[in-house]
Amino acid sequence: MSLFNQCSTMLPFSSRLPFSVKSVIEKLGFLKGHWLWILVWPIGAIILACAGWTVLHTNLKNERQETENAALREALLVARNYASQLALTFQTLDQLTLHIRYEWHLSEGRLPLETARQKKLFTSGPRVEAAIIDRDGNLLTSTVVAPNAKYFGDRQSYLIQKAAIIDTFFMGGPYPGRLTRETRLHFSRGISRADGSFDGAVLLSVAPAYFTTTYSETTLGKNGILAIVSDHYQVMVSRIGEIVWPPDRPAFSATPYFSLLFGSQRLAGNAWFRDGRNRFIGWQQIEGLPLVAVAGIDEEGALAPYYLMRQSAIRHALFATSILAVFTCIAMLLSIRLAWRKYQLELTQATYRMATEEGNEGFYIAKPVHDKVGGNLDFQIIDCNSFGAKLFHERRESMLGKYFSALFNGQIMADLQECMRQAMENGFFEGEIQIPFEWIESAPWLHLKMVRSDGEVAITMRDISEIKAHVSELERRGYEDALTGLPNRHWIQNFLPQAIDRAHADQSMLALLFIDLDGFKSVNDTMGHLTGDELLRYAAERLKVAVRPHDNVVRLGGDEFVVIVEHLSHKEDAALVADRVVVAFKEKFRLSQGMHAIGTSIGISIFPDDGADAAMLLQNADIAMYSAKTAGKGQFSFYERKFYEALRSRLTLEKELRHALENDEFLMHYQPRIDIMTGTMSSMEALVRWQHPVRGLLEPTEFIALAEESSLILGIGELVLGKVCAQLASWAKQGDGKIIPVSVNVSPRQFNHAGFTKVVTECLQRYQVDPAWLEIEVTESCMMGKSHDVSSVMTALKRKGIKFSIDDFGTGYSSLSQLQQLDFDVLKVDRAFTSKVAKTEEGEVFFTAIITMAHALGMRVVAEGVENQQQWRILKHLRCDEIQGFYISKPVPPAEQQPALERIPVMEHV
Repeated sequence: MSLFNQCSTMLPFSSRLPFSVKSVIEKLGFLKGHWLWILVWPIGAIILACAGWTVLHTNLKNERQETENAALREALLVARNYASQLALTFQTLDQLTLHIRYEWHLSEGRLPLETARQKKLFTSGPRVEAAIIDRDGNLLTSTVVAPNAKYFGDRQSYLIQKAAIIDTFFMGGPYPGRLTRETRLHFSRGISRADGSFDGAVLLSVAPAYFTTTYSETTLGKNGILAIVSDHYQVMVSRIGEIVWPPDRPAFSATPYFSLLFGSQRLAGNAWFRDGRNRFIGWQQIEGLPLVAVAGIDEEGALAPYYLMRQSAIRHALFATSILAVFTCIAMLLSIRLAWRKYQLELTQATYRMATEEGNEGFYIAKPVHDKVGGNLDFQIIDCNSFGAKLFHERRESMLGKYFSALFNGQIMADLQECMRQAMENGFFEGEIQIPFEWIESAPWLHLKMVRSDGEVAITMRDISEIKAHVSELERRGYEDALTGLPNRHWIQNFLPQAIDRAHADQSMLALLFIDLDGFKSVNDTMGHLTGDELLRYAAERLKVAVRPHDNVVRLGGDEFVVIVEHLSHKEDAALVADRVVVAFKEKFRLSQGMHAIGTSIGISIFPDDGADAAMLLQNADIAMYSAKTAGKGQFSFYERKFYEALRSRLTLEKELRHALENDEFLMHYQPRIDIMTGTMSSMEALVRWQHPVRGLLEPTEFIALAEESSLILGIGELVLGKVCAQLASWAKQGDGKIIPVSVNVSPRQFNHAGFTKVVTECLQRYQVDPAWLEIEVTESCMMGKSHDVSSVMTALKRKGIKFSIDDFGTGYSSLSQLQQLDFDVLKVDRAFTSKVAKTEEGEVFFTAIITMAHALGMRVVAEGVENQQQWRILKHLRCDEIQGFYISKPVPPAEQQPALERIPVMEHV
C-alpha cells in the first residue's frame, strides 16, 4: 500500500475524494515539524555505517601495521641468527688457516694441498680453496689442481701479511681470484720462521655461496634475501631465493646505510632491489668484524595472510551494510505512519496545552491585529498563565486583552514584532531577547519560543538571566589572569585585532609595549614562588598606575606584560608611557621577605609602521624588548629592522652551536702556568675552541655567552671535561707517569647544576684519571648561589683530591667570608689588574693586597695575562706564586706527550 493510500484510510470519507497536487501538498503538511522522526533513521543508519566502515578501516590499518611489525621483527631475528652463524663461519675459516699453517710447519714445508681432499684433510668442499705462498709470492701448493696463476706477490691478501707486524687474520674482496677465475672473498694468515721473520702466507679463496648456505625458504620465503655488507657500504655477498648474485652485480641496486648496530625497516623494491620487490629487512653488526649481516622477507609473502583476511572482512561489511539499508527503509515507513497519528493528536491539543500548562515559563496566546491593507500592526494577548503575568508584575486577568505595544515600545517592540511576524510566516520562531531593566526588572534576558496555531501565535517566555550571567562570568574568568587580575593572553588575542581595526579606520597609530621584569627570576629562584607571585601582583599594580587611564595592561605569562596604547598622534607619546614605566620600577618593592629591586626592559612596536596584524606587532615588540635587555636592561627600545637581523643571526649561531655539540666540532688547547720562583711548569689551563666548518677556529668569547643563555653550556662543559680527562689518560700512557695538573673552566650554570658532581666523578672513572691531575676553575659568580650548596659540591670533589681555583678574581662580587668558607686552593687574578701592575702605583698596591690576603687564606696566587718581562719581574718581587700569559706561551694544541717539568728557557733572562 502506498503512502497516500495509508494516509487516506485515516481521513474521513469526505476527504478521500479526488484531489489536486495542491491538496496532496496540504495533506503532506503533517510531516512539517516531524522531519526529525523520519530523517533520524537514514541519518542514524549513515552514521552507523560510517562508524562501522571507519572502525573496519582502522582495524585493517592496525592489522596491516601489526603484520608489518611482525615481519620487521622476524627479519631482525633472522639477521641476528645469520650474524651469529657468520661469526662462527669466519671463526671456522680462521681456524682453517691456523690448521693449514700448523700442518705446514709440522711437515717442514712439505704439505701437499693437492692431495689434501683425497686424504680428507681438507673437507670444506670446492667452495673453499686454499693455497700456500712462499716469501717471494710464488705458489707452493694449493687445493686447485690446475691454478690459473703461480704468482701472488702483488695480491692484497699476501701483501698485508708480508707487511704485518703481528700475526693477523686478513679478509678482503670480493674480486676475481688467481686460483680460480671466479669472484670470491679472500682470506690469509702469515707464515713465520722460527726467528719470527716472514716466510710466506696461507691463502683461502671462498665462494660467496659458501656464506648463504643457511638460507631457509621456510623462514624467508621464495623471494627472501641474505646479504653481507661491509662498513664501506660494499655488498660482498647477496642471495635472493635460490640465486646467489655475483658481487659485481649484487641483489641490491643501491646499498642501504645502516646507522645503528642493528635494526629493521621496509625497503621499496624499485629503489633498493634489482628484482623490484618490496622487502622487510633486518640487519645486525657481526661481532668483532666491520661487516653487517642482512636478512630480508618478501613483502608480498609476508602480507598474504593479511590480504585474505581483509577480503573476507570487506565482504562481511558489505553484507551488514545492505541489511542496515533494508531495516532503515522499513523504519522510515513506520515513522511516517506514526507522525500522521501524532499530528492529529497535536492539532487538537496544542492551543489548550500551551494556554493551561503551569511551570516556570510564561505562556501567552496572541492574535495579530491587522491594518486596512492586511499588515500586522500589533498583537493582542487573548490568554496567558499566571507565571507569564508575573513577569510583568501583573495579575493574569489584567493581562488579557492587552496589546504588546502597551508592554513594550521603541526598539524592543520592533524586535518583538519582527519575531512574531516570522512565527506567523514560517509557523515557528525561537530566539533570545534582552529586555531593558525598566520593563522587566527580574528578567533582563528572555528565551522566546513562538508557534503559529490556527491564525494565532502561542508564545513561551523563559527567564535565562542567570544562565547569561553565568556565561558572562565564565568569559570574564577566561579573559582574566588569576594572579594579578589583569587581562590575560586570551583577552589580548581577542582585543588587539579589534584595536588594530579601530586604529586603521581612524587612521591613527597604536603602540605595543612588551615589558619584561629584569631580576625577577633571581627573586623567584632564591626567595621562592610565593614571594615571586607577591612581586608580580605589586608589579601589576605599579604598571596600572604608571600608564595612562585608558591604556590596557595585559599579563602574557611569567614576568612578561604588554601595554596597549591607543589613539597615538606621535611615536613620542609611546616613549613617554614607557619612560614612566621605567622610572616607576626604579623604586624598590617592599615584600614580605624584605626589600627587592627589579627593573624593566621594554620593547615598543608601532602600528602600522612595525606590523599590520596582532602577531607581527607582538613579535616585533618582543624583539625590541630583547634588544633593550641586551643593551643593558632598565630601558626601552623601539623596534628596528636590524634587531630582527641580530636575533636571526643569534638563532643561526645557536643552531650551529647545537650542531657542533652533536658532531663534536670542539677541540682543546692548553696554556701553561709557570712557577715564578723555579721557572718550571706547575699546571696547564684547558681552553676550548670551536672548529667552525665555515668560519674556522673560534675563540670562546664568540660562543660561550650564547651557550650560557641557551643551556648548551651543560653539554659543552661535560664534553670539555671528557676531552681533558681523555687527554690526561693519553699523556699518562705515553709518558713516564709524571703528569702536570690541568685546570678546567666551569661555568656558574654548570657548577650549580644538580648532576655536576656525578659528571666529574664519572669522567675520572671512565678514563682512569687520578683526581689530583684535575683542577676546577670557577668564577666569582658561582659563589652567588646558596653557600651551603656550593660548599657541599666543593667538599665532595675536594675529598677525591680535586683542587679548586677562583678565576678572574676582582671582576665579581665575592667577599672575604665566602673565600674563607669555601676553601679555594688557587686564586687567579684577572688580566685587567695584571696589565696595571707595571703602569701605576695603585695597580702594584692593589696586587700586593690581593697576594697578602690570598696567602693569609692559604691560597696560591696566579697572575693572568702576563705579556712582558717587566710585569714578570714586578710580580716576582711581590711574591706572586705563578704566572700565565702570552709572554710564556699562547694556548696550543696538545702534543703526544705532556711537556716535561723542566725550567722554562725565558726564566734564564729574569
